[in-house]
Amino acid sequence: MSNKTRTIKVDYLARVEGEGALFVKLKADRVIDVKLKIFEPPRFFEALLRGRHYSEAPDITARICGICPIAYQMSAVHAIERAFGVSVDGPLRALRRLVYCGEWIESHMLHVYMLHAPDFLGYPDAIQLAREHREIVQRGLQLKKTGNEIVAQLGGREIHPINIKVGGFYKVPARRELQPLAEKLKWAREAALETVRWTASLPFPEFAGDYQFVALRHPDEYPFNEGRLVSNKGLDIAVDQYDQFFIEEQVPYSNALHSMLADGSAYLVGPLARYNLNFDRLSPLVQEVAREVELEPPCRNPFQSIVVRSLETLYACDEALRLIETYEPPEAPAIDIEPRAATGCACTEAPRGILYHRYRLDERGIIRDAKIVPPTAQNQKTIEEDLRRFIPHRLNRSPEDLTWQCEQAIRNYDPCISCATHFLKLNIERE
Repeated sequence: MSNKTRTIKVDYLARVEGEGALFVKLKADRVIDVKLKIFEPPRFFEALLRGRHYSEAPDITARICGICPIAYQMSAVHAIERAFGVSVDGPLRALRRLVYCGEWIESHMLHVYMLHAPDFLGYPDAIQLAREHREIVQRGLQLKKTGNEIVAQLGGREIHPINIKVGGFYKVPARRELQPLAEKLKWAREAALETVRWTASLPFPEFAGDYQFVALRHPDEYPFNEGRLVSNKGLDIAVDQYDQFFIEEQVPYSNALHSMLADGSAYLVGPLARYNLNFDRLSPLVQEVAREVELEPPCRNPFQSIVVRSLETLYACDEALRLIETYEPPEAPAIDIEPRAATGCACTEAPRGILYHRYRLDERGIIRDAKIVPPTAQNQKTIEEDLRRFIPHRLNRSPEDLTWQCEQAIRNYDPCISCATHFLKLNIERE
């Protein structure tokens, strides 16, 4: 092996949400530097929230991401409700769970079919995949559409929904209005089952890590909105202890903070974490199919996350059908809210992992401070550490092939780069 220095440089990562780049520096058979560069400008949503009335938070945070706006709205409303000492349960809680099912379906299927599957099948993009496998791509698009229709029904529109509020919804559906969704979900459940079997047949590189998985854990349910924060290495805390156990640091090459545990170690959030920590909370159908495709936990290969996302989509279809079948309209679309000076925080499970919100409010319900930690910011450190392990065993590849494989490794995490650029601490030095 030559002792000369080589670099792998990807100026713009393809098939991810947002704008980022990759820089890898090699010397002989050693990786001496890895940087996942997030250069998309920070959008300062936390600052935008300061001085706003609490009722504006769901609509403002929905604009953070066009793919997972429900996650931002849910984390916001749960955090503010905790600050005000109220709890939403019964049919309103069920509707929140149902709209989260819709978001998981549309987000997971966008990633599986449009962004990630082309890597495994040797296509540069989904357009080329569709030319030879039209029926596969059509299935993915129809599944995604089903998820979008759930979000539109409950959220008022597919992108940046407007029907969700602190305390519940502005308007809730009649039982009959959900029945057309149930018919579409019956098809979607079968299509999701086919998706699991299809993704499980894809060729996966031999690669696994000793990850610290972190996810919500609920006593009775596969987690969406509630639970304790747990890991496979002993973490078990209430969400309001988040800031005691997780820290952030700014790195000079990224417009997003890197999250880590208080001891400086990396951790992994998202489908693999949820799956490994909550497999027993999945519906019997999903557990049975997971065993059929031989993907019972522990699963530590991030390339197999495409199968786990497919299994979670099957679960979301199954759960959405259950929620529709048992739905009874609430007496009112929302519960009454009485503002008070307090701080509240919450985590929900966005498609890509835990999404933490914290709000400090005054007695009038005005937001005085806001903190938002998205999943991609929490996974950045792990992505870089994975590349350090992944690359040395593939140095005999051509530069083009090695670059492509590095991009594929990053896409395992379905990074939402736009969501991860809210935390830049702006320091201006003047002479």
